[in-house]
Amino acid sequence: MTVHCYTSFSLSYLSRARVLATSIRNHHPDWTIWAIVTDLPPEDFNLDEGGDFDHVIWAEDLFQDLGAAWFFQHNVVEVCTAVKGRAAQRILGEPGCTRLLYFDPDIAVFSDLGAILEALDIHSTLLTPHQLSPETDDIAIRDNEIASLHYGTFNLGFLGLANDDRARQVVDWWASRLERWCHDRLDIGVFVDQKWFNLVPCFFEGVGLLRHPGMNVASWNISQRHIDIATTGAITVNGAPLGFYHFTKIGGAGDAMTERYADGNLAVFELWSWYRLAIERHEDDRIPAGWWAYGAFEDGMPISMPMRRLYRQRQDLRQVFPEPFRSGPGTLQEWLAQRPFELEGL
Repeated sequence: MTVHCYTSFSLSYLSRARVLATSIRNHHPDWTIWAIVTDLPPEDFNLDEGGDFDHVIWAEDLFQDLGAAWFFQHNVVEVCTAVKGRAAQRILGEPGCTRLLYFDPDIAVFSDLGAILEALDIHSTLLTPHQLSPETDDIAIRDNEIASLHYGTFNLGFLGLANDDRARQVVDWWASRLERWCHDRLDIGVFVDQKWFNLVPCFFEGVGLLRHPGMNVASWNISQRHIDIATTGAITVNGAPLGFYHFTKIGGAGDAMTERYADGNLAVFELWSWYRLAIERHEDDRIPAGWWAYGAFEDGMPISMPMRRLYRQRQDLRQVFPEPFRSGPGTLQEWLAQRPFELEGL
């Protein structure tokens, strides 16, 4: 069995992706790790294959047929999600690939993940629900259960795939939806890829739920999962080994939700402290703070979300300005500067 795993990130998340890769190698040195980089490198920066990652794919190469116009239509979260489907198609085509796992870059692996592979012996597609147990407190119902109704039942920070016909059907459908509809549009019921996956158990055969309490532990389920760290260093969740922890939104909402729901469970805070230090150790000072190559026009002017939405909605603009990142006379940037009213309400 040949296991491949991949993650998708912009270079501002490289330190997190390196922590993920290192943690995978600690427990599965034989797995093949892919980096899907939805960015362009700053000057004098090179992300070599064979270091932290066995293979590096730049999203620009995956989406040559759609060009700059496609990248312009997405913010950084949307586009780092949107590439996941095509990347899965690409990697599943590798000779010998029998299992493919996706992990968000802000995940770390803490023990052997054999339970995932065992589940993929039975199921073609493997999902982790945001919650495994009902909440009882009203505030937790609002924060966790209603949030799952809002943003999606399953957390797509993880996805497990067996390389068979049923999983490839899921991946082809997923890639198609992400190419056109990977948007943060809760007003129409879409949140990147998560809301789409509410439909997967309805549309496809062979879909399984990974109900292991130690897989995809995060702020949205920590209210129901007690973590212990033994004197040996072994970490358990509700008595089961901690497989992987999802350190989502560190420094922001993730911290706030963790403080609310892990109160008294000191081991959770030890994990977060470890993760902060691990990120610091993997920082690369060649990457400027907040770097994202698709975040600005070529003269450095930031691109706002209303600009992206307008360009997304207007086929005429995409036809007239197929290279939307350019600056200067006759560009989309100049057109927008002359018509600020076009952005009102977007």
